[in-house]
Amino acid sequence: MKVVCAVDSLKGSLTSLQAGHAIRDGILRVYQDAQVVVHPIADGGEGTVDALVDGLGGVRRAVTVTGPLGEKITAEYGIIPGNTAVIEISAAAGITLVPSEKRNPMHTTTYGVGELILDAAKAGCRNFIIGIGGSATNDGGVGMLQALGFGFLDENGAQIAFGAQGLENLCEIADVGAHPKLSECTFHVACDVINPLCGKQGCSAIYGPQKGADDKMIFQMDGWLSHYATLAEARNPHADRNTPGAGAAGGLGFAFLSFLRGKLQNGIELILTETDLESDIRDADVVVTGEGRLDAQTVMGKAPIGVAKIAQKYDIPTIAFSGAAIEEARVCNDHGIDAYFPILRTVCTLDEALNAKNAYRNMADTAEQAFRLMRRVIR
Repeated sequence: MKVVCAVDSLKGSLTSLQAGHAIRDGILRVYQDAQVVVHPIADGGEGTVDALVDGLGGVRRAVTVTGPLGEKITAEYGIIPGNTAVIEISAAAGITLVPSEKRNPMHTTTYGVGELILDAAKAGCRNFIIGIGGSATNDGGVGMLQALGFGFLDENGAQIAFGAQGLENLCEIADVGAHPKLSECTFHVACDVINPLCGKQGCSAIYGPQKGADDKMIFQMDGWLSHYATLAEARNPHADRNTPGAGAAGGLGFAFLSFLRGKLQNGIELILTETDLESDIRDADVVVTGEGRLDAQTVMGKAPIGVAKIAQKYDIPTIAFSGAAIEEARVCNDHGIDAYFPILRTVCTLDEALNAKNAYRNMADTAEQAFRLMRRVIR
């Protein structure tokens, strides 16, 4: 029997690789001679670097960069075969890096994201996979572009200040100082939001409040981003503030599209393609997937459904394990997951459930019981 385990991380508990190994342990208690392939996955958000580096035999690099508040921090990214860098923008500009009392998108910057890209380019990387979720910023990606050598200039020809507030003084965009290696680079951006840059559904209005913006700030930032977009669209006919995903991560989506020829893609589809999960699945007997919580949102482009869709192509039964599964998770049965099983095995506190040792044991024990039934049914 060949089983492919492709499980998203259980956030705060198990990485994708750890979850897969736990399932393998449970299966091998039942089928000692089974071929169990553990294939780490992610959907472009938290855990993307871990999944791709662990799954493809890559390495991690730690770099000192500018954090979202302008301070120096240490951020990691991955390098995988093919001169490909894997970067989560949250490592340098994430909202979790900013204490709640200091969250203010007027001041937070994406400059450190550009520093990560620059370090990877200097290390020889020419292909980039960018996970674009979880930002603390609303600067339109200007900080990132400044780090890469682009000029975002005020009336005196000086670089504008960090954060959305700097856009108020933007008069000119120049690319004469952009790093020359950028023209050789390709950027694939894992983006699962469809918001435009500006307007009622734009990044300022929809995501600004969770980053610390009040109504006045939202109005100001939206207007400044609109002016920024006008300047960008005048110099680049491919720039379009209304492209779905342009508003991702406070406008980073727009920056990648307009200045780096980036391609915005569904996160799980991008990761599954890059890791070539299909080659593992096509001759499998069973596919196992899962995530921390199965619910109605799982079918909206999350990792387990991406895995299940591949299995469906080959008519391979697919089961899922999760930390929790609410009633609405039933919809997963209509999207390729034949059966799902929450792994909690007794009443416990949240801390006990998230404990990595407990979660590993619960995952292995649940997998064992599911495959004991399978052995009884499939003879």
